[in-house]
Amino acid sequence: MKLIKPLWRYRLRDTVARWIALTIIMAMLTALAFNALFVQLAGVWAYPPLAETGLLEKSAAIVRMIEASEPGQRSRLAASVSNDHLSIVWQATREGLDLPLLEDSEYRDGSEAFRALLGPPQRHIEAYQPSDWRSDKGRYALLVQLSDQSWLMFSSASRSWGLEEGTRNLIVIALVLISTGLVALIATRRLAKPLQQFAQGARRFAVDFRAPPIDPVGPHEIRQAILAFNAMQAQLQHFIKDRTQMLAAISHDLRTPLTRMRLRGEFIEDADQQQRLFRDVDEMQAMINSALEFFRDDARLEQATHFDLAELLQTLVDDYRDQSMEILFSGPPRLVYCGRPLGLKRLMTNLLDNAIKYGGEPAIVLEQGADQLRVRVLDRGPGIPPEALEQVFAPFYRLESSRNKSTGGVGLGLSAARAIVREHGGELRLFNREGGGLEARVELPL
Repeated sequence: MKLIKPLWRYRLRDTVARWIALTIIMAMLTALAFNALFVQLAGVWAYPPLAETGLLEKSAAIVRMIEASEPGQRSRLAASVSNDHLSIVWQATREGLDLPLLEDSEYRDGSEAFRALLGPPQRHIEAYQPSDWRSDKGRYALLVQLSDQSWLMFSSASRSWGLEEGTRNLIVIALVLISTGLVALIATRRLAKPLQQFAQGARRFAVDFRAPPIDPVGPHEIRQAILAFNAMQAQLQHFIKDRTQMLAAISHDLRTPLTRMRLRGEFIEDADQQQRLFRDVDEMQAMINSALEFFRDDARLEQATHFDLAELLQTLVDDYRDQSMEILFSGPPRLVYCGRPLGLKRLMTNLLDNAIKYGGEPAIVLEQGADQLRVRVLDRGPGIPPEALEQVFAPFYRLESSRNKSTGGVGLGLSAARAIVREHGGELRLFNREGGGLEARVELPL
């Protein structure tokens, strides 16, 4: 009993496999139900067999009545019992009846029941279906030869809304496809909604480290994936918090011995050696500040928000213009983007500083596509060797062999820039321009 209970719970568990199986079963049952309903409405009811039209019972009673009457009264009697739904004609010979020519018109389906209704003697019986007429005025007809060799014809109009077999088959196929599509749509929406929420939560965490955990909803497998993602998200948030605290402590501990080295350098009598020591201390201080700023990067913890990216770029251009640095800007006057403005401002500042420091004729081009936007920072400098276009993104990598801060930074600017772009779900790449110069291309998803 203890073993059966867990198995029963497992079978009732809301899983993807269960939903796929239910979708297939429901689609099949719905298709069969539509098929059966349509066959009843447009199949049997449209062109039912002659035995199901109710014509046989009426015909047997009328045959016995007309046979018992005088031959001179039979034509008038047949006309008197006719109505809008059933037409009865008596003729002394068969040639007087308006009937199509058939190779075999003898009535067989249900003939035993009809002969039992008529009683003795045995009579010749012929039957015609609506499909036996070549014109569109096809009808049911039942022809009975009376005992005196005269003929009595019963005819009933077919239903005007009846459908041919080929048309009925096409409609059945269409109903099967529609029913299957509806069931599949409902089931896939049931599966796709939690997956969509999962993807939105993952994207939200990619741009905001303080995003709340995702609600575990949906089938069992999707809930397990969401719970695993929430656990990973909590671990990353804990790691970022610990790293920030650790870097704050390192920042304080590293600056203290550098300050002592500078103070002791004041007691060096050799002025040349003293200046060399001060330059080394300043360079170490700059490297430590840059490294701590890169690893800490408070902008990564900034809340994502909607802002005007075009206005941010134009503000940067105006700030450089105030410093007597002219930067050309090309792009729309307004472009709303959801991201971290502080991080993107730092990104563009790093790229523009490189364009101004190592190149000439700096320019910014802002372009918007269907699913992404592109910011291109251009210059007309010497460019970068093709083999180094990817290496320059490595931390502390510099094209110059020296570490003199007058010839460049410590090699963290492009690393920090690419990190900011990738945290927004985009990519940063470098390209050498035709005619000389470099293009830093930032692609951000919309």
